[in-house]
Amino acid sequence: MGHREDLLAGAKRCLYEKGYMRTTARDIVAASGTNLGSIGYHYGSKDALMQQALLESIEGWGDELAGALAEAVGGETAPLERFEAIWTRVIDLMESHRMMWAANFEVLAHLDELPEIHKVLGAAQDAGRSGLASIFLGVPEEGNEHLTGTVGALCQALLVGVVSQWMFAPENAPTGRDLAEGMRVLMGAGRAG
Repeated sequence: MGHREDLLAGAKRCLYEKGYMRTTARDIVAASGTNLGSIGYHYGSKDALMQQALLESIEGWGDELAGALAEAVGGETAPLERFEAIWTRVIDLMESHRMMWAANFEVLAHLDELPEIHKVLGAAQDAGRSGLASIFLGVPEEGNEHLTGTVGALCQALLVGVVSQWMFAPENAPTGRDLAEGMRVLMGAGRAG
């Protein structure tokens, strides 16, 4: 790997170990085996590098989720069964990505202090919604703006809520089955019992 890749790998490691706000340029240099000047040369600033590390971590989780779901969910699965299978897999992946989620919540708590990342995450929100709509419905991302704004937005809201519940108390967080049952009841397709 070159310095650029080493810096990004070091920034991701620091993101997970120290968090977004506590990571310094010197921490990244120590974790990457590079030098301070290489941060400015390759990324412009420590903040730009940390933004890239956070975004790539989120994208990596999304890619891993999509791959896991391709194996776990068949194309002819009924919608509520697909919904349950996806949420079960999302929740299964939370433990292996706990530090990435912790970093996301840390950044959310400091958005007013991070105007650049606020813009970047705001712009990435539509891409996230599009990806979620694609995953949950099994449709291509392109050409489905209505689904992105409706299904994608709903799934994103559920994701943030489920992740926060899981971060606070995993033993009390809903399961994929709980979420599917809740959806059945809300849609009038079944009764809670």
